[in-house]
Parts: sequence; C-alpha cells; structure tokens
Amino acid sequence: MKRTGLPVKKREWRELMSVLYIFFAILGLGFLVFIHELGHYWVARRKGMRVEAFAIGFGKPIFSWVRDGVKWQICMLPFGGYVKIAGMQKEGGVEPSEIRDGFYGKRPWDRIQVAFAGPLVNIAFALMVFCILWLSGGRDKPFTEFTHRIGWVDPQSMLYEYGVRPGDVIGKYDGKAFGGFKDLLMASLMKGKRTQIEGTKINYLTGEKAHYDYTLKTYDNPELAGKDRLNTIGVLAPARYLIYPGTPLPANSPMQHSGIQPNDRVLWVNGEVIFSHQQLSHLTNEPSAFVTIQRNGEVLWAKVPRVQLRDFKLSMPEKGEMDDWQHEAGLKTRLSDLYFIPYNLSPHLVVESPLHFIEERDQKNAFKPCERCTYLSPLIEGDTILAVDGKRVRTPYELLTVLQEQRMLIIVERNSELSQKVSWKKADDQYDDFNKGDLVRVISSIGTGQPVVQEGNIALLSPIVPKPLSTISGESSNVERLVLGLPLADREVLYNPTPGQQFLEVLRDTYRTLTGLLSGSANPKYVAGPVGIVQIVHHSWMVGVKEALFWIALISLNLGIVNLLPLPVLDGGHIVFSIIELCTRRPIKAKTMEKMIIPFVVLLIGFFVFVTYHDITRLFSKFF
Repeated sequence: MKRTGLPVKKREWRELMSVLYIFFAILGLGFLVFIHELGHYWVARRKGMRVEAFAIGFGKPIFSWVRDGVKWQICMLPFGGYVKIAGMQKEGGVEPSEIRDGFYGKRPWDRIQVAFAGPLVNIAFALMVFCILWLSGGRDKPFTEFTHRIGWVDPQSMLYEYGVRPGDVIGKYDGKAFGGFKDLLMASLMKGKRTQIEGTKINYLTGEKAHYDYTLKTYDNPELAGKDRLNTIGVLAPARYLIYPGTPLPANSPMQHSGIQPNDRVLWVNGEVIFSHQQLSHLTNEPSAFVTIQRNGEVLWAKVPRVQLRDFKLSMPEKGEMDDWQHEAGLKTRLSDLYFIPYNLSPHLVVESPLHFIEERDQKNAFKPCERCTYLSPLIEGDTILAVDGKRVRTPYELLTVLQEQRMLIIVERNSELSQKVSWKKADDQYDDFNKGDLVRVISSIGTGQPVVQEGNIALLSPIVPKPLSTISGESSNVERLVLGLPLADREVLYNPTPGQQFLEVLRDTYRTLTGLLSGSANPKYVAGPVGIVQIVHHSWMVGVKEALFWIALISLNLGIVNLLPLPVLDGGHIVFSIIELCTRRPIKAKTMEKMIIPFVVLLIGFFVFVTYHDITRLFSKFF
C-alpha cells in the first residue's frame, strides 16, 4: 500500500510545534491569571492587608517558596489562581471584621479597591494589546468574516423559496444592523423562534437589485444535523473569494490540464456566479449540462438536468430509439444506467417534446426555471441543440456520449490585485468589481463556432471532469462526492479598528453572550471552558503572533468583566458586600456571607464541570 501524508520529519516538526503552541496557550492563560492576582496582591499590600499565599493554578503545588511572609506556589491545574488574604473568612471564634490586618478588617473603600484591582489590570492589559495591534497595522483576516454577502442558502428553506440566493447582501439580521459572519454565528447560537432578515437581492450579470425583508421561523442547521443544535433561517455560510493560491495540484487532480493559473479567482461555474465552497460543491455534484441551442436563428443557452433513463416513463418506441443511439455510441453500460436530458429529440437534435418522469416531484424540479439566469432559457419545442458543456454535437448518439460524464465549465478572473490586502471596510465593495461585460461575452461564446477563451482578465478554462473524492484523497467514504481537486483560499483583508472600537466590540459581544445565557436564549454548552480556551489560543498561535495576542487580550478583557459580575463568589461580590457595609455601616457576619457564597461556589463548580465536559466532547469529536 502506498503511504500518504507529510514526510516523517515534517510531520514530527508539525507535532512538535503543535505541542509548543499548546504550551504557549497555557502559559498565556497563566500570565492572565498572574497579572489579575498581582493586581489584588499589590493593592492589598499597600492597604496594609496581610497576604498569606499567592497561587497560580489549583490543586497540589508543584513549586512553592516563602518570601516576605507570603507563600508563593505554582499548582498542577493551571486554570485559575488566587491570592489568600488574612481575614477573608472566620478564624476560630473571631469574625473577619475583627482581624485588623485582614481583608474585612479594613475600610469598605479599601476592600473595593483591592477587589477591583484584579479585573482592572486585565482590562488595562487588553487595552494595551489593542493599542499594540492598532499601532502595528492590524491583523490579517479572511474576507469571509466581514462580508455582508451570503455564500450559501439552504435549498430546502423558506428563504430560498422567497428567492434569496448566494451573493445577496444582508443589511439587518435578527433585527440588528448586520456586521459580518460573527453576527450570523451569534444569532445561530440563540434559541429565537423567529428571525428577521433584510437586505438586497442582486443579479450580478445585469446589475439589477431588489430590496427584501422577511421574518422567518428558525430551524436546526441541516449541515450540522446530529452534531450541534444551531439555529438558522437558511443562511448557511457567508460569501468568500475562491482564489487558487498556486500550491501544487494533486497528481490526479481533474484541474491538472485545465489551464488554471496562480491567483486565479473562480468566478463562474456551469451557469452560476460562485460565492462559496458549498455552492461550488453543490454544482460539482449536481447532475446537469450546460447546453448551447439555436432558436429561430438566435443562439441561446440552457442548463438542463442529466437524468438516468431509469427515472423516465419511456414508451417502447422511445426505448428502441435510445437503444439504437447507445449501439451507435458504443456504450456498454446498461441502458437504464445511461444519462440523458428530459427531452425527446429528432435525429437532428431538434427538441420535439419533454420526456415524462416516473416521479411527479422529479418532473416539477426538472423544468423549474433558473432564477436570475438572464442568459439561460428553458428548452422548448423546435430548439436545436448545438453543444453540451461547450462540446459541439451533431447527432443524438454524440449527445448521449457526452452526457455520460459530468463536465464543469469554469470561468476565472485573472487579477493580480487579488493577492494584495485591502481594508476590511472596502473589501465588500470590491467583491463584485469584475468586468461583467467581459464575463457575459465569454459565456455567450460557449458552444459556438467561435469560442472566446479570454476577454480582458476573464478566462474560460478547459472543461473539467470532476472525480470521486476517494481517487484524490485515497480515503474511502460512505457518501462518494465528486471534487475538483482544487485548493482554494479566501482573500485576506486588513482588519485594524481603533483600540476603542475593538474594546467596545468585545464588550458588546460579551454583553450579548451573558444576556443570552441569563435569559436562556443561548445554550451554555457553546461557552468555552478552560480546555476550550486553550484550544482557541493554541489555534491562534498557529495563525500568527498577532492573532494570538488578540485572543489573549480578548480573554483578559472577558476575565476582567466576568469577575466584576455581582456574584458572591467573584470580585464583584466582594465589591457588593463592601457597598452594603458602606450603606448599613455594619459589617456582614461570616455566617451570612457563607450562606450567600456556598451556593454560588457549588454552581460555579458545576458550571466548570459542564463546560469542560463539552470542551472535551468537541475536542474528541474532531478525531472520531
């Protein structure tokens, strides 16, 4: 058996780097905990409080030492930490407020400053990192994260029934101004039963635009059936650029002799402008033919289904005719397995009448008109077929032969500027900045006696016959899909908001998540726990240093904000206790505090176990 995969040394290097990135991720989280607790420690010492221990992590200490009366220790579980200040709890029969150098022995205002210091350090650190990222020119991000354009619509959804298609623009989603894919993902995590979507329908070849505004029921995302419950109204993916980066094609790739060049952008495939991998995969596996026809002396184009003859209600004369064509074509396949188009044809390829399907549903789908295909026309009686998938045909048996293979007609844009980064603010406007007239001229020449292979920077590739995935990857699958064997990359955009904008954006997302969790509209199993956070930071290190810095800053900011929540077990709870004492002028008894703190400790531990379980489940689901 032939071995596939990376060379041994390269694989070992990748594995070593992956372990190193995990170490960096844990180190980064440990650093955030350290500066948080250092904030508490620094202010507590200056307020005259006696600090007994400073720990990074939980569990059994790995290293420990004593300095200035403080026991410093690094523990086995690096997910957290604490500063132990004297008088945080009852000591013997002495109330915490009676321990003069303890936490509750100091003035409420001093305690507020100590409790607030930890979150403040995390927030300040996040702002500092946002400033560094801004001054360094920002981060490289994929276009797909910021586009307002739809990449794929569920063909079974009501949204599709209403005519929303890939390439259409979203203006509002879930009743709010749409800011990009993150808003789409956030809405999918919520349990809302109805969602509003508003925007613009676009015909990219004519330039026609139409406003739309629908409020639809949400349902489980069909692409994640059996995995996770994510709501959708039919928008399954954002748009993206599909650019061939120039990486070597697999030896048996169908694209080997297509004429594709580095930095070519896949623009049009088999009758449709392309907006996503999902749409491209759908067209690759859709049994159809792009047909050039002549009608009343005018050349037109049609997209018709390729259907196995077993699905038709064929009369005996029709079967006999098909059998004759099969014999002339020299095809050895069983007649019922052969592909054809749903029309009766004369010996001169003139359409005489439609064929009838066994299933009524197939009959309806086969003759459904193509929306926004202004240059496509359904076949009608009297049309003469000139070519199929760009290949000229003269007889029914030639047509039958050509129809046995799925061929892909691909038009690309050759634009060197696509390799250059563009501001995330301008990227969406430049997405359809290709010459539509040149594209139409190339399309209009397909199957004619004078095909236009290139017009301006728009080029038609040689017809491609997709292959089963197993022949490209060498891996077997229960569902055999056809693929092009073409690696495609999105365009990079430069994302560089000001530190204030970045801060407010993270703050808004944190608020939406917290309110979603508290209201029950968001499922808590999607919240990342310690294991999930390590995975996120690990992945960001693999992307680049700037991406890792951003995620560390984001986690730091969230750590600061969450710790300020007015829950007894968090810093915000200590601040609330101090404010109550300021108002009542009486210290809270230790027993009262325990009654309020212990239930939240139990809830926090339960939540920790819950999110960790789902973190580990998601981790293992990637491998099994």
